Amino acid sequence: MEVAKMIPTTSLRTSYTWTQSPLIASAPMRLIALAPLAFATSQAGGMGFLAAGTDVTDLKRELQVVASLVAQMPLQGSSSDFLPIGVGFINWGVELEAALEALREHIPAAVWFFAPRKNADLVEWTKKIREMNKGKTKIWIQIGTVTDAIEVARSCHPDVLVVQGADAGGHGLAQGAGIVSLLPEVADSLRGIGMESIPLIAAGGIVEGRGTAACLALGGCGVAMGTRFLASKEANIAKGYQGDVLRTNDGGRSTVRTSVYDTLRGTEWPGQYNGRGIINQSYLDAKNGMITDENKKLYEEALQKGDHGWGESGRVTAYAGCGVGLVKELKYVKEIIDEVRQEVCEVLSKLSLASSKL
Repeated sequence: MEVAKMIPTTSLRTSYTWTQSPLIASAPMRLIALAPLAFATSQAGGMGFLAAGTDVTDLKRELQVVASLVAQMPLQGSSSDFLPIGVGFINWGVELEAALEALREHIPAAVWFFAPRKNADLVEWTKKIREMNKGKTKIWIQIGTVTDAIEVARSCHPDVLVVQGADAGGHGLAQGAGIVSLLPEVADSLRGIGMESIPLIAAGGIVEGRGTAACLALGGCGVAMGTRFLASKEANIAKGYQGDVLRTNDGGRSTVRTSVYDTLRGTEWPGQYNGRGIINQSYLDAKNGMITDENKKLYEEALQKGDHGWGESGRVTAYAGCGVGLVKELKYVKEIIDEVRQEVCEVLSKLSLASSKL
């Protein structure tokens, strides 16, 4: 079988005509995934997402930057009806009306919903955004359990489900399964309720082509990567943070899911969520019983050190997933995406050759 025929194609190729298969999305990492990273991802044939997060103050400006980039460097096959990027919202922290206002002038190709206080909140978000631009903006909803996948599929009829496994960096469900078991169970469950046509994008611990190829076999039509793009030249990231990502090995042991970093940074997520970050002195001190106020004081002092606040004995948070040990080099987004796609083809070619000998 030809390798190209082994890569699934979906309705997303019709909606996002500039993309290539398998679809590779850059995750909407808060404060990091701004216009340069989002546009570079789409320019490389992927789906780039701007991170609005919990604050839409700068969203109009970032969308205008993307619009200017598109005017200078149009993407082949992209529609003039919308910008060839998406916008990610952390729903518990954003007012719907503020989000709608920010999206009126420049319509994105997609919105990515994550972390509502309750899934029912996403029904109104989905309805209002579809009404505002007559369905031009596709709805991506991130879930981390089979139960949530079924509930959201039935109530919102999303255009895409982003299936996030527990290996993901940054925020996600405090309790959940890894992508290897979660993705196929979600796929099977959707098939069981007649909603198997919803494309599944895999996320959580995926940083290169082998993981991407595995997710295609597990039922995904593409992947979303966050940690890998932390080490991209287009990321809006401190050098100290980026250095932590590049130096860290053995991600399953060197990262941890915890609420400690939220406490030290003064952010209050709903109780069902926490964040995976690289273990540092702040976490170790908290684990060993340091009084929170003292730990916060030391954290604030570390922030004043700039890039030196990170490092092996640093205290400043570096969110990253379990795949961080596979991230070894700083590259342009296009190089990363081309490399991942090439490796997918190599993996599938080897599998095809092996199966032909059975």
